[in-house]
Amino acid sequence: MCICRKLFVTFALMKKLTIYHNPRCSKSRKALETLTEKGCELEVVEYLKTPLTKKLLKSLLMKLNMKPLEVVRTNEELFKKKFANKKFTDDEWIQILIENPVLLQRPIVASEYKAEIMRD
Repeated sequence: MCICRKLFVTFALMKKLTIYHNPRCSKSRKALETLTEKGCELEVVEYLKTPLTKKLLKSLLMKLNMKPLEVVRTNEELFKKKFANKKFTDDEWIQILIENPVLLQRPIVASEYKAEIMRD
């Protein structure tokens, strides 16, 4: 069983989940489909339409146990053009992610105390 499937099973046992979703992303669509099939109570946040606040992004990073740079999509053209080979602080990366939500890894599924990036 791949790690995503194990995490889906774990999350399926939780009461309420929030998925930070990009409907144009196949992994995000698959995660939403799987969680829906499992009967999870879901809040779907299309983070490209409803950008994350600094407070929410910091909370997600704590739940993920990750640094801001670890959730950046470094393969995105925007990253390559504007941010590659540059040094930023964690707070600067948080601001960059807020201003450029396309750079955020996806999908992120969060419960009250834990979050995971649902990718293989």
